[in-house]
Amino acid sequence: MESGKFEEIHKYFPGLTSGQIQQFEKVSEALQIWNPQINVISRKDIGELEIHHLLHSLTIAHYCTFNPGARVIDAGTGGGFPGIPLAILFPEVEFVLVDSIAKKIKVVSAIIEAAELKNVKAICSRTEVLSSGQADYVVSRAVSHMKEFIQLVKHLLIPGQQGTLPSGILYLKGGDLEAELASISGKITTWPLFQDFPLPYFETKFLVHLKLSR
Repeated sequence: MESGKFEEIHKYFPGLTSGQIQQFEKVSEALQIWNPQINVISRKDIGELEIHHLLHSLTIAHYCTFNPGARVIDAGTGGGFPGIPLAILFPEVEFVLVDSIAKKIKVVSAIIEAAELKNVKAICSRTEVLSSGQADYVVSRAVSHMKEFIQLVKHLLIPGQQGTLPSGILYLKGGDLEAELASISGKITTWPLFQDFPLPYFETKFLVHLKLSR
């Protein structure tokens, strides 16, 4: 790894191979090319890509390791987060990245091709119209109020456990969650990211795991 290149990622995920680091570089390079054309990341935020997007996505893996062969849907993927970084980390896991905005999927598809990711596909669709029972896990980064999000994606989940957590939703969320989670039924576990990733960006960020009631 080049000095100063993805230091924070390497610090928290020291087991990454040189090939995986190269894939992160390809993701970064592709975003630098595409983002000025089709804005999938805030222009003021593109300089903080490593921590705000790559590492933020990877925090999920600190709390849940997916089994080989597990199926993960990234609902409302935007610029490919958290799905693409997780797909790099888990090359034996199948990822489907979904967004209803075609131009975003165009960028995501270009990033997937640039990073030569064989375990990822991107589709332009609304998650609520996808066929039921496609995923062991649904991951996302705060695309809506969580109760609304659950209604859109819960049909996608297959009961069981294909990782270190029961199958369900893994949702990266910021701010005050107490009121938002109070109205949700099901087993909920919440982790404050700052506890394990003590960087200023993560001070108000959380990972929520929801195992749906059956």
